[in-house]
Amino acid sequence: MTLVSTPRLDFLRDLATEILSLYGRGRTMVAIDGTDPIARAAFADDLAAAFAATGHAVSRASLADFERSTEEQTAFGPASPERLFRHRDDFDLLRRALLVPFRVAGATGPADDTLIFDGEFLLRKELRDGWSYSVLTETAADASSTGALIDLAAELKPSGELGDAADTTTDPALGGSPVPDDRAIANRLYRAEVRPRSWATAVVDLANPADPRRLFFDSC
Repeated sequence: MTLVSTPRLDFLRDLATEILSLYGRGRTMVAIDGTDPIARAAFADDLAAAFAATGHAVSRASLADFERSTEEQTAFGPASPERLFRHRDDFDLLRRALLVPFRVAGATGPADDTLIFDGEFLLRKELRDGWSYSVLTETAADASSTGALIDLAAELKPSGELGDAADTTTDPALGGSPVPDDRAIANRLYRAEVRPRSWATAVVDLANPADPRRLFFDSC
């Protein structure tokens, strides 16, 4: 059965074709980074489906499966945006249980296989050298009114301070009063420290999920 062509499907097919033209042989690991877990995972799932439609072997995994337990995270101090960013995920377990075994062609599947891996903060220094290809997904929440990503580094305040109202959420237990949003602040820390746009192979605008757009930037 021929799938109906849509802008999203066409985009994903083109992206899969691009990646396969570069890394069609051997074991390839493709990172799908982004702050919106639903949009990011859906994009990764659909990209994996586009790979499968070509007949190329594809595997799928998520960083969410390698998070430390709450008890383990407390060893790194009280809950905070910095703890979330630096210590939530167990990179040693990720490498030992998935990344290293996957690299051994033929040990866990076909010699030519592509792993589509999604998660937050995947372009950090501890992980980025392991990806053959990386995609940074951005949604409307990441963009300013002009569609360009806000320069979060310029807005980031010293540790422990809120950047702005976007870094807060409301707590019903406190009568709806604003409280720090650890995830939003952790993402601002990531953007300021890592500048993931500069490391991603491709940056994809998912403000309209039905019509993804590739973003290109002047390197000068």
